[in-house]
Amino acid sequence: MSTEASVNFVQAAIEADLAAGRHGGRVATRFPPEPNGYLHIGHAKSIFLNCGLARRFGGTCNLRFDDTNPATEDVRFADAILRDLRWLGFEPDAVLHASDYYETLYLWAEKLVLEGKAYVDESSLEAIRAMRGSVTEPGTPAPGRSRPAEENLRLFRDMRAGKYADGAMVLRAKIDLAHANMKMRDPLLYRIRRAHHWRTGDAWCIYPMYDWAHGQSDAIEGITHSICTLEFENNRELYDWFLATLGADTLGVEVAPRQMEFARLDLTYTVMSKRKLLQLVEGGHVQGWDDPRMSTVAGMRRRGVTPSAIARFAEAVGVARAMSTVEVELLESCLREDLNEVAPRRMVVVDPLEVEILDWAQGAVTYVTADDFPMETAQPATRREVPFTGRVYIERDDFAVDPPKGFKRLVPGGLVRLRWAHVIRCEEVITDAEGRVVKLRARIVTDEDAARGAKGAIHWVSADLGVPVVIEEVGRLFSHPNPGAEEDFLAHLAPNSLVRRSGFAEPAVAQMPLGSHIQMERVAFAFRAPETASEGLVLTTTVALKDGFQKVAPARRVAAAPAVEDPKASAEAQANARAAVRAARRASD
Repeated sequence: MSTEASVNFVQAAIEADLAAGRHGGRVATRFPPEPNGYLHIGHAKSIFLNCGLARRFGGTCNLRFDDTNPATEDVRFADAILRDLRWLGFEPDAVLHASDYYETLYLWAEKLVLEGKAYVDESSLEAIRAMRGSVTEPGTPAPGRSRPAEENLRLFRDMRAGKYADGAMVLRAKIDLAHANMKMRDPLLYRIRRAHHWRTGDAWCIYPMYDWAHGQSDAIEGITHSICTLEFENNRELYDWFLATLGADTLGVEVAPRQMEFARLDLTYTVMSKRKLLQLVEGGHVQGWDDPRMSTVAGMRRRGVTPSAIARFAEAVGVARAMSTVEVELLESCLREDLNEVAPRRMVVVDPLEVEILDWAQGAVTYVTADDFPMETAQPATRREVPFTGRVYIERDDFAVDPPKGFKRLVPGGLVRLRWAHVIRCEEVITDAEGRVVKLRARIVTDEDAARGAKGAIHWVSADLGVPVVIEEVGRLFSHPNPGAEEDFLAHLAPNSLVRRSGFAEPAVAQMPLGSHIQMERVAFAFRAPETASEGLVLTTTVALKDGFQKVAPARRVAAAPAVEDPKASAEAQANARAAVRAARRASD
């Protein structure tokens, strides 16, 4: 990712505020997840935006847990969020919680009640929804709306004291029941909920709503720019109303925080709703939140996706106002570009077919020299020694008794080059009782003129010195390009999206540290998983070598070519994406 990212409308707005001296020249952002699940790649984009802007302008970025709904939140989710944030490369300037401010928020709510700007409503939630009216009809007042402030204050204090049952009443702001923005029609501030909170225990039985906690928490922390996803655009008016109504003296700030919204990330063949991700986990459709098929940051880490690849992807997508869906192929191209620069080449045979070299001395071992990186990578030109013996494994698909047109690999009587080693000729095909090919016998072609007849080159592994491996083949979890839009998204789970197969690798693979990457030549980029199966070490396929992004029609490459405020940002983002494609093509050639 370039150090000078394209200017987007959020960055432009911050620069304008700095030029005007707003907030005393400070920039303070925050990332405010709810600890009710794991972060996904959409959150990662928000992290790169919020934390990246703070870094760019020498400011701060807090991690603030929006822990206002104890029924769904858990410390294990909070721990996972912090772990993922750090893995992405960001250490928060402070780790805070909305629950840190419960007492202050409560006292400020009492202030609104005393000023006649909030009231207790005993109506049911269904009745409250009905009383709010519609986009064409104004709302109707609840009985408590005209109650004296002192009586509302007594009821609110009794709510806190636990004198009423869950759901018996709520605290609402008193704003405008005819307002065009439905969010402004007397929204809820507090509800009664007896649930054990993972931080405050049972100290509270009333909890603030998101809209009441969010802006005030921003003010308490001195946040200057509250950057949210687009679904909170209608909440901005309420955000501003609460801050203005409480006033600068109460909040202790000279200038209130400014909320801005950008389009969230939607990705094809993926779901990114926490509710749906939870369904996948609790329903046993995946192995957990860190399943390598999941869109979670933990799942991507388990698959071998790198933080720098996610950063490339976030930059290529850009920051837009309009909602859109980005092709997953763009993420895959950014990942190939990133791994192509760091993953040494290694030979791994996934579906082995034995080839016996007839003219090889029994027990003899020689070593051939192979390049770790192609010339166009930024890595130094390093090489390795690969053992060659009288028995080798090749991919079963690299041999055909009845080859299709254009087949350039091994056939009966034909030639093929074993990469970095010898040209061989297939002399004999051995089959079992069912006619399945179980073994080949071949000879090395020593005549240089004859060897030039080999039309293809294939990878291989010594059958005598190769390392047993388990290849964990990771595919797309969904077969539908937009499963999240479907009523029954689980009906579109792809079959066999995670398959383990036994194979063999050259010995150098066993020397890889856990968590490192290789390019399995002609197959995929892979990641050495932090586990070892009984059959051998585990290699998880991170992304195939073949680049599907280039095959997508230009108009669909980033369905996110939607309008951004600065046209230059869109053009540069698309240029970055095209550069990723070119690099990925080089990697797969």
